[in-house]
Amino acid sequence: MSIKHAILGILSCNPLTGYDLKKIIRDSSFMYWSGNNNQIYKSLVELLNEGFVTNEVQHQESSPSKKIYTITKEGLAELKQWVLSTPEPPEFKKTFLVQLAWADQLSTDELNTLLSQYEYEVKMQIVMQQEIRRRGTFTSDRTPREKLIWDMIYQNIISAYETELAWVKQLQTNLLGSKKELLP
Repeated sequence: MSIKHAILGILSCNPLTGYDLKKIIRDSSFMYWSGNNNQIYKSLVELLNEGFVTNEVQHQESSPSKKIYTITKEGLAELKQWVLSTPEPPEFKKTFLVQLAWADQLSTDELNTLLSQYEYEVKMQIVMQQEIRRRGTFTSDRTPREKLIWDMIYQNIISAYETELAWVKQLQTNLLGSKKELLP
């Protein structure tokens, strides 16, 4: 994910502070960013220098001043150009699969415990994603089509977890059904 383009996308909805941007990206299920928070502020400075955003300092009596960032016409054009670019293929990097790859060294009980723990984590993600979708912490619905797009983004995330849950249950069933064959 390009942090600059995510920032431009968010700012295309509303002018925001760097802190607000950081919070939206941190809380997002799909706008993941593994970098540190300073990179968001660094990207804002770069976007400002490129003319893609402007900022306005708002002075507050009882709090420090804050900078409100707004996307420019050039920023909207850059965002559109990026949206039109060829999409990257989906990534399927799952730490659990690396963990599972060497799980044959576990006893049957240990493996069952590991799978049960993973099943629980996936179920909790489904519940959490459904709640995020219900609350609409950051969604954009300026038009009916945009609302549909955002609804489908959240549905994609939830269905990925539901598929993962079905997969882990199938793995448990397969291991249980062939326990005698698989024992050393």
